[in-house]
Amino acid sequence: MVSSLDRAILKAYWRLLPILFLSYIIAYVDRNNVSLAKLKMTDDLPSFRNGTETIFSFGQAAFFIGYLLLEIPGTLLVEQWSARKWICRIMITWGILASLTAVVKQPWHFYLLRFALGLAEAGFFPGVIVYLTHWFPGKARARALSLFLIATPIAQLISPKISYYMLRMGTTEHGVYYQTLFRLRGWQWMYIAWGIPSVILGIIILFFLTDRPKDARWLEYDERQALEAELSLELQRQQAAGGHLTIFQALRQIKVLLLAAAYFFIVTGNYGIDMFLPTILRDWYHLSDSFLTWLLMIPPLGALLGMLIIGFSSDRTKERRFHAAVPILIGATAFGLTLIRNQPLATIIILFTAVNIGTKAYLPAFWSLPSLFLSQAAAAGSIGFINSIGNIGGGVGPIILGVLKDRTGSFSLGILLLSISMGLTAVIIMVLRFNQRHKKFTVHDFDEDSPATSGDIENTQL
Repeated sequence: MVSSLDRAILKAYWRLLPILFLSYIIAYVDRNNVSLAKLKMTDDLPSFRNGTETIFSFGQAAFFIGYLLLEIPGTLLVEQWSARKWICRIMITWGILASLTAVVKQPWHFYLLRFALGLAEAGFFPGVIVYLTHWFPGKARARALSLFLIATPIAQLISPKISYYMLRMGTTEHGVYYQTLFRLRGWQWMYIAWGIPSVILGIIILFFLTDRPKDARWLEYDERQALEAELSLELQRQQAAGGHLTIFQALRQIKVLLLAAAYFFIVTGNYGIDMFLPTILRDWYHLSDSFLTWLLMIPPLGALLGMLIIGFSSDRTKERRFHAAVPILIGATAFGLTLIRNQPLATIIILFTAVNIGTKAYLPAFWSLPSLFLSQAAAAGSIGFINSIGNIGGGVGPIILGVLKDRTGSFSLGILLLSISMGLTAVIIMVLRFNQRHKKFTVHDFDEDSPATSGDIENTQL
């Protein structure tokens, strides 16, 4: 017989994850569709033609500066106030700002809108991570995270070809001219078309999401009680193992700082690849836009399978560290191997698929780590902090590739630096010592003065 707790978790999967999943797809496309739009924007905007890669790299950096400023406050609002209201606000404002990118004429317009888009989106991703801790106990959390996080490879899987058909508007291809609509070019319609669903989903979220299990009328009374009791018991175990930390105490913990550094190095690689993969493939193999957008669907497919396998395996084995570090190490190695000259296109696509697995599949296991030794506001603030510091890499990675490409005429040095950056993440995660003992994770705290330390070992039961 299925227990009340298991029924509650299953219902939460079906009720909450689909809408969050769709929202993250749109968020990811809105954030990254510039990688395809820039292939056409430079044709229509003369001011973008000098130092093209540098302009778009700094535009990406401007996004993450705005993102950094509101990341921790946004995450705390999810913990202390209302997830559904805050996520609703985020989605409506970012949808409007993403659509407004269609009117840019000068690089400074682009920088300003990317900065504003970062402010608008700040808090969404870590807010959802915190929100899922309100609903899913430790034993089901990595699986829930993986089902949410596969939105990123699915967004990469479906968006290139959809965006390609929009990008053709106002251009001539194989002797055929594709008409504009309302005098707007294809890249402009791409920004608008991907921004509108965000606004619609934001309104749906306001009425569809539920902040806490106690407010869920769609759960039976015994299901609500069982889920709340399990989450409360888990919280008590965390506090008994590590004490109740304030946000500022949590941010001083070495483990939190190391996780932030690890996330920075992997995000640096991730966004460098996401931003420049279309340009790299076109530069190396002189591909048509149509063929290129078909190829861009292959690496995310590998990442999708990798995320599902890693997330479910991590929950089944209750192991997080190796499940996070090993995919990253494989991806870093594959990224370095792309520098071998004159490889067949098929080999390069296989290598970039491995890279994509490395930059995506680790996520479910990685984001299960903070809640092993932190709880409540401390966990929320730390998740926001880790995500904020990490996402600085979202600006650094594209700058490394873009600026070095404009100055050297090659992507090689940038790729080498980003592959090393990814490798550093794997090393840091392996330095963190999360060991299984009698179905418990034991965390050897590196900060002996931290109030979370109890002797030499913290025991946090999932």
